[in-house]
Amino acid sequence: MTLVRFAPSPTGRLHLGNAFIALVNSLFARKSGGRFLLRLDDTDQERSTSEFAAAIEADLAWLGIRWDDFVRQSERLERYDAAIERLKKSGRLYACYETPEELALKRKAQLTAGKPPVYDRAALALSDAEKSALEAQGIAPHWRFKLQGDDPAWTDLVQGDSHIQIASMSDPVLIRADGVPLYTLASVVDDGEMGVTHIIRGADHISNTGVQLQLFAALGFPPPGFAHLPLISDAEGQGLSKRIGSLSLESLRDSGLEPLAIASLLLRLGQGEPPEICADWQALVEAFDIAKFGHATPRLSEDDLTAMNARLLHTLPYEAVADRLPEGADAALWEAVKGNIQRLSEIPDWQRIVAGQPDSQPTADMELLDAAAGLLPPEPWDAATWKGWTKSVQEATGRKGKALFLPLRLALTGREHGPELANLLPLIGRKRVLERLCRR
Repeated sequence: MTLVRFAPSPTGRLHLGNAFIALVNSLFARKSGGRFLLRLDDTDQERSTSEFAAAIEADLAWLGIRWDDFVRQSERLERYDAAIERLKKSGRLYACYETPEELALKRKAQLTAGKPPVYDRAALALSDAEKSALEAQGIAPHWRFKLQGDDPAWTDLVQGDSHIQIASMSDPVLIRADGVPLYTLASVVDDGEMGVTHIIRGADHISNTGVQLQLFAALGFPPPGFAHLPLISDAEGQGLSKRIGSLSLESLRDSGLEPLAIASLLLRLGQGEPPEICADWQALVEAFDIAKFGHATPRLSEDDLTAMNARLLHTLPYEAVADRLPEGADAALWEAVKGNIQRLSEIPDWQRIVAGQPDSQPTADMELLDAAAGLLPPEPWDAATWKGWTKSVQEATGRKGKALFLPLRLALTGREHGPELANLLPLIGRKRVLERLCRR
């Protein structure tokens, strides 16, 4: 069975780039009848917090992403210890004692000499006595994974035939001097032991794949498939970062955006297709095809999101939003105004305009308003009342077009633009309409 995972670090809030990766993993699982795992990569205890962990779960749930399994890396430390011992016994992990400053000097010297800054494996030449002497001085080792063999190659579901030149890479550090396993080791152990079949992530991880393929083999795990997705950028082409809150899900939720609008836009942009609304999650699954994802970097702005959100709201029936509308906002109001709003947060304004006091708009066209007040028909009113009333006003005053409709709209709503007044007029009611026409 297909098993994919989304593995964020709880060191900040999720942004749209993270959401894109999570969405594609979830849709890939659903499309193939597989399972989706949420794994918190929280071995970095200095930066990981329970608050960020809870926020990640809340953000994903709000977006509509559901996971079948859940795990925290911090609860699997003994599994990493076991893997570390296996790698040490096989000779693939070796202790290194250079300080960060010493390593920086080595890299500088290599670059000055026109050589690639690849670790020189000097630690492999240390004798046991030399290692003991260093440790006696209080120098704790960090541990590197010894790369070897041919260049790893794979067929990427998005990037196509891919490979990494091992000779251009340093043996990666897998264990810090304080004994904490780093992302590369923990991730491979988890993916291997849990049976992850496909690793779907951003293209910024391509360079990690060669090391991880060697690590899978060294630990005796079959290699998973890989798909490296294009990275989402903002409107200026800059990358998104959860550390600075770039288009965070939290801020988008607070601004009143609909999760389905966000998911629809992310999917369509990633697949290089014109934005189209998916009516529900099943429609997202049906529209998903990982073969459609390309290499180009999609750009995403808040304007794009707002436009998609408006398109979604314009299609929604009252029942889809009823539980999120303010008290007193009924089906008639929703149907009257939904075609002119971009976010649900605009509904209270239209409630006030309909049933309360609209913004005052000064007008010198009192002659027209007085004539309109005198021709106001009796109730009951319906959607045809506006047309009949304005026809009578036109005949009486000779006004037509903008000269007729704009003064009436300003007097009744305080806005130059908005929903069809044919739909608003019965909601405002004759008493309030008369008051607004006669207001001085």
